[in-house]
Amino acid sequence: MSGHSKFANIKHKKGKNDAAKGKIFTKLGREIAVAVKDGGSDPNTNRRLKDIVAKAKSNNMPNDTIDRSIKKAAGDTNAVNYEAVTYEGYGPNGIAIIVEALTDNKNRTAANVRNAFTKGSGNVGTTGCVSFMFDRKGQIIIDKEECDIKGDDMMLMALDGGAEDFMEEEDSFEIITEPDSFSEVRENLENQEIPMAQAEITMIPQTWVELTDEQDIKNMNKILDLLDEDDDVQEVYHNWEE
Repeated sequence: MSGHSKFANIKHKKGKNDAAKGKIFTKLGREIAVAVKDGGSDPNTNRRLKDIVAKAKSNNMPNDTIDRSIKKAAGDTNAVNYEAVTYEGYGPNGIAIIVEALTDNKNRTAANVRNAFTKGSGNVGTTGCVSFMFDRKGQIIIDKEECDIKGDDMMLMALDGGAEDFMEEEDSFEIITEPDSFSEVRENLENQEIPMAQAEITMIPQTWVELTDEQDIKNMNKILDLLDEDDDVQEVYHNWEE
């Protein structure tokens, strides 16, 4: 996977305007609410919540905003019930796309996702049509500018802590774990005060596809932009090598 670090994209996302940050925080708040409902409000006993809190912090969500989201979810008995749904499909030139959403109206979400694919000359497929092209992994990315540990030392720290793989890029370290080991590896780095630019369970493509046609690139960006604007959509994974 060396050479495919998405750290440049992460830095770009962190530089978004306040409105975009607000949308990201809203989506993270929805994830927190679902985790609290499923496993309680204590991150020490609710590992899923603990991982989402770490993800929120890596997205620069303030601690007081995180705490308010947890308290609100724990105390609101009339809170909206969100359901997790996943859509799979194809973008231009067969680009594989997976969309994960949390919704209180599956019909609305399905229509919006289908519309995004259609407007970008793609199409929604059946369950499982592209997910086999991805591996579900824990991914931790560390900005070298924020960390003064050398690559070899970081690699030993990660692998000794239970990581599956380690890659060093020009500007970042990328640590890959099995989903079940993610929390342990992340907490080990957290305990050693290693700053993490990203820390989450994600879907990593097994292969990458380039787009060379300008119209294909425009269409792919159209799909991604429309999905990004949809409040129900939490995550979008694809194998486009931008």
